[in-house]
Amino acid sequence: MQQLAKFIYFKLMGWEIKGKFPSKLDKFVIIVVPHTSWWDFLLGLLIRKVWNEEINYIGKKSLFDSPLGWFFRWTGGAPIDRSKSSDTVSGIAQIFKERKKFRLALSPEGTRKKVQNWKTGFYFIAKTANVPIVLVAFDYGKKEIKISEPIPVSENQVADFKKYQAFFEGIAGKVR
Repeated sequence: MQQLAKFIYFKLMGWEIKGKFPSKLDKFVIIVVPHTSWWDFLLGLLIRKVWNEEINYIGKKSLFDSPLGWFFRWTGGAPIDRSKSSDTVSGIAQIFKERKKFRLALSPEGTRKKVQNWKTGFYFIAKTANVPIVLVAFDYGKKEIKISEPIPVSENQVADFKKYQAFFEGIAGKVR
C-alpha cells in the first residue's frame, strides 16, 4: 500500500514533501492548515500511507454514526460529541496519557469554511497533555506538503500563535 500511495502522491498527483515527519516521537498534536475541502481528508490519508505512520483524528459524532462510520474508525478516527458541554480538552489529554502512541491531527479552523480566527482547542490539548505541536501545510498552489519541526507549547499563547500563523503564510488551500 505504501508504494501505491507514493506512486499516486508523487507521480500521478505531482506533489512534494518539504520537511520530515517526526516518526521518532510517539505523541504530538498535528495542526493541518488550511482546511478548505473534503480533498484535504483524502490527501491526509494518502500522505499518512506515504509516511507509513499512525496518525489519529477526531470528527463529529454524526460521521461515525453514518454508514461510513466503520471507515472513519478504520482510518484512525474517533468520534467527538460537540453537542453536549463536556470537557473535550481534558478528555483528549487523557487519551494521550493512556496510549503509548497517539498523534492527533486537527484543523484549527474547525470547519472547511474560511475563518478569521482559529479555534484554540488544539493548543490547550497539547498544553494539557504536555506534548508538542507539529505544523503541516497542504499547499495546493505549490503542490507540496510542508512540515515543521515539533514545537513545544510555551506559556505565551500570543507568541506561539504568531509563530504558527507565520509558518502558514502564503499557503494556498484547494478552495481559495
